[in-house]
Amino acid sequence: MSEKNPEQLIEAKMRKDGIEETALRAFLHAVQKARSGEKCEISEDEITAVTELPRLEDVACQPTGSSARLDELVVIKLNGGLGTTMGLDRAKSLLPVKGDDTFLDFIARQILHLRANHGGPLAPRFYFMNSFHTRKDTLDYLRKYPELWQQGEVDFLQGRAPKLHPETYEPFSWPDNPALEWHPTGHGDIYRTLSATGLIDQWLQQGIKYMFVSNADNLAATVDLPLLHYFASSGFSFLMEVAERTKSDVKGGHLARRRSNQRLVLRETKQCPERDIGEFQNIEKHRFFNTNNLWIRLADLKSLLQKHGGWLPLPVIVNRQHIDPTDKATPIVLQLESAMGAAIEFFDNANALVVPRSRFIPVKTNEELQALRSDAYKVTGDFRLAPAR
Repeated sequence: MSEKNPEQLIEAKMRKDGIEETALRAFLHAVQKARSGEKCEISEDEITAVTELPRLEDVACQPTGSSARLDELVVIKLNGGLGTTMGLDRAKSLLPVKGDDTFLDFIARQILHLRANHGGPLAPRFYFMNSFHTRKDTLDYLRKYPELWQQGEVDFLQGRAPKLHPETYEPFSWPDNPALEWHPTGHGDIYRTLSATGLIDQWLQQGIKYMFVSNADNLAATVDLPLLHYFASSGFSFLMEVAERTKSDVKGGHLARRRSNQRLVLRETKQCPERDIGEFQNIEKHRFFNTNNLWIRLADLKSLLQKHGGWLPLPVIVNRQHIDPTDKATPIVLQLESAMGAAIEFFDNANALVVPRSRFIPVKTNEELQALRSDAYKVTGDFRLAPAR
């Protein structure tokens, strides 16, 4: 047993690895919250249901083909996951979706099509947020699209943190493969990462005002020009695309409002007390779920990060995983993460917009991938995947 407390051991390990200061402080804060037993639960008594929201089909449209505001937009795809639940040990985005074309092919072609037909050589700007697991393979693959590299770098690296012992919270040691002692921080770390890398300041200096973020495995989440126009004109700091919940969505998180301040809040399954599970799964009451397609005003994000010292104290998600995710015989460890959508509660001027289910076609299982590969889905002219009706 070490004479040092877990936080001291964690700090020493992270400093030895050269982890950036705000990443260190943010992770130690998460550890303190987890160790204290502080629950991130949101009870039914604390919230009210969201019953009405604006809908995409009702927002003001702009003429087809308009390039308005694309030169003020940066698009980010979250690409940190290995897809271990699908039996993978590399980036999920390298999987073929249609023929030999991978998620990366579709994403690259979507951006290049948008630039060629609506924006310009660099409009919109585009980046992947990679993890240390996915970066090399992703960038190597993207060399086949030299036009994408005209802007310079096409990615930035999300943070990483040590996996922890489930009882002591000390950094877990795995001499057989020390690389497995680390995990990518959750996608909620995107805000801190953008601040620490200086990208927010760089983009603002280049006249970029808005950011659209979505998951790399959701090929339906492309830049919708009327939606961009709506967000830019709305004055909102943060806009979450949500969709109507169905019976297949009862286990996923939902949108609500806190009674105390009327702010929108995202309640995930792990944040729901056991006694409230029935209400949590009531899709007639809690009607909307987060698609993880987010629109953010960069100047407001910068101000919010400055207020909180360069990172956002988002709710902590404690994940129990095997030290080697591909080997269930290896020990269980803790991974402390956060969710990007939880930031909706931090912005003073945040809202949500109901979008068609056609903007949400994620791939989390092999069955969902097989569906995309089948004749049930077609490739559109702008390289989206859409139901073949």
